[in-house]
Amino acid sequence: MIERGLNPDFPPQVLEETAEMEEAGHGEDGVRDLRRLPWFSIDNDDTRDLDQLTVAKEEGSAIRVLVAIADVDALVPLDSDTNRHASHNTTSVYTPVRIFPMIPERLSTDLTSLHEGEDRLAVVVEMRVDEDGSVPEATLFRAAVRNHAKLAYDAVAAWLDGHGPLPKRAQRVPGLEAQIRLQDEAAGRLRERRHERGALRFETLRTKPVVENGKVRGLAEDRKNRAKELIEDFMLAANSATATFLEGKGFPSIRRLVRTPRRWPRIVDIAAQLGEKLPEEPQPAALARFLDRRRAADPEGYPELSLSVLKLLGSGEYTVDLPGQPAPGHFGLAAEDYTHATAPNRRYPDLVTQRLVKAALAGQPAPYKGGELEELARWCTRKQDDARRVERQVSKSAAALLLSDRIGETFDAIVTGASEKGTWVRTCRQPVEGRLTCGEEGLDVGDRVRVELVSVDVERGFIDFGC
Repeated sequence: MIERGLNPDFPPQVLEETAEMEEAGHGEDGVRDLRRLPWFSIDNDDTRDLDQLTVAKEEGSAIRVLVAIADVDALVPLDSDTNRHASHNTTSVYTPVRIFPMIPERLSTDLTSLHEGEDRLAVVVEMRVDEDGSVPEATLFRAAVRNHAKLAYDAVAAWLDGHGPLPKRAQRVPGLEAQIRLQDEAAGRLRERRHERGALRFETLRTKPVVENGKVRGLAEDRKNRAKELIEDFMLAANSATATFLEGKGFPSIRRLVRTPRRWPRIVDIAAQLGEKLPEEPQPAALARFLDRRRAADPEGYPELSLSVLKLLGSGEYTVDLPGQPAPGHFGLAAEDYTHATAPNRRYPDLVTQRLVKAALAGQPAPYKGGELEELARWCTRKQDDARRVERQVSKSAAALLLSDRIGETFDAIVTGASEKGTWVRTCRQPVEGRLTCGEEGLDVGDRVRVELVSVDVERGFIDFGC
């Protein structure tokens, strides 16, 4: 982290500042009391920094969805030492052996986390989801909320798919079974509408090292499931609604975008190899239809295709939308208005967005000027790229340790990167990425190769393959 310009430790003044903090009150003017609504959270089993709660209710043929986002700004004001540290790292850093939170755990896993059974302040995004998945109306406001059940992705997904019981915590809350099913229906509407508009549907094989007592025990698959999609669909909709709200108020905002892919011709080539034809100019809807056809035709090979297209699309970045100017679009989501607003405990752009929303709700001027936001957007893009490199290097160190006794074995792999700096591949069955040290001439992203593991360097996170 230090090599990447990230601060792994909190300075003393930040720890002193947060040690004295108390739970934020919720009796302010303009704060609605919604604690009795059947809010619940769905996240990973071990997550302690809970940023969102959801609730829904039927409204004729429509479903009204409310997403509550932790009011981190209430305890991390703009002029605080805690904010200054957060604005430097701009993100929590998640490694297999340790999490480095953006703000101290006294806040992120306690006072600003939407814990089960605790009253918390939140910014709420309320949306009406019609039968066709459109969101014709959305409003934002501040509220007091209470998490009535902390649920986990895998357990909820197993129940929704008919492979397991309703989680015990959900069983204890009257009406929560129907509430989850209603939210699942609303999420499905949003998802289908998004895909009809050209949003891309990816499914990649991801693994995370399993570390027990300081030792790497294996690599666990981290697949999408129905519960993860439910939350993802609601967060995407809430982020879009927030961007539209700020635009309507004449406020600037930080937007998250994936630009039109520069390597579109390579995506066209990959499609042609599979007997498909894509237009010469980038079109999200055409790419989405191609991906859906391949997903149906070859579900086993689809994760590798997804990975290739993701690599060719390029990484996301932050930019600024100023009032009255054309909004920068997000190619992968086929959306013109998209910000990051739903994870203020973990991402600094979300905290910035929250401050803008609260100022707009209070009728106050924006706490940031356009020039400040532009500098912040560039910095957040840079530091979050740095954080991803740290996470990737530590994960590769763990994978290198796990593979250290498998030198000489061969693997089926797919090319994930090809440039003057080198060629990288990712093994297929147990996804591990490494550098190809020979035979890379003529290879490009998406090509399949057979590789041999030739060496590992655990400390530096190097995994080298040969042909």
